[in-house]
Amino acid sequence: MGRITRKLNQLAAKMLDLPQDVVQDLPRITLIGNVQLYLENHQGVLHFSDELLKLQLSKGQVEVTGKKLVIRAILTEEVFIEGIIDSVRYIP
Repeated sequence: MGRITRKLNQLAAKMLDLPQDVVQDLPRITLIGNVQLYLENHQGVLHFSDELLKLQLSKGQVEVTGKKLVIRAILTEEVFIEGIIDSVRYIP
C-alpha cells in the first residue's frame, strides 16, 4: 500500500507542478558557501557539538561536520546553522 501511495503522490506532484520535497517529506537543504546551512523537514536533533550535528529525517539522517558550529534557530521542522561547514552527509 505504501508503494501505491508514493506513486500517487509523485503523480499528483508532477501534475500540479509541486516540489518533490513537499509531497514526499524529503529534506530541503540550502547551503550558503561553507558558513550557513538551512535545513527543512527534519524530525529532531540526535547530536550536537561545535564540530558535529546529526539530525533525524523521516527516511534517514543528515550529518553536518565542521568547526565552531552554532544553531542560530531551530523550529519544529527547520534548523539554521552557522560555522565553518566541512561536509554535509545523508545517511539512509
